[in-house]
Amino acid sequence: MLDDVASVTLQTALSGLSLRQQVTANNIANLETPGYLAQNVSFESSLADAVNAGNPAAAQITESVTPDAAGQNGNNVSLDDQVVTATKTGLQEQLLSNAITNQYGLLSTVLKGGA
Repeated sequence: MLDDVASVTLQTALSGLSLRQQVTANNIANLETPGYLAQNVSFESSLADAVNAGNPAAAQITESVTPDAAGQNGNNVSLDDQVVTATKTGLQEQLLSNAITNQYGLLSTVLKGGA
């Protein structure tokens, strides 16, 4: 794998987005589970700070309980919020995957001598 700042940043962001998709799917799966508290994933601020410090690998990906109020059954999952999160995360993953693919394509072109 490439270990330049851009590559590590993209890989770290994809890891954070992948975990967010997993957590979102779990939240949706527990939509009707009494007492279940929705989780969320944060990494963007930490990644930005780590990139600014020149070490994107130092970024922290954290999982925490959402602060949303729970309903009568103690569950605080909002299906609308989870669908929006899943959609946004999927689009972000697609964008970053394309960026990585393009980056490797450029590297491949350079290594082949360019045409």
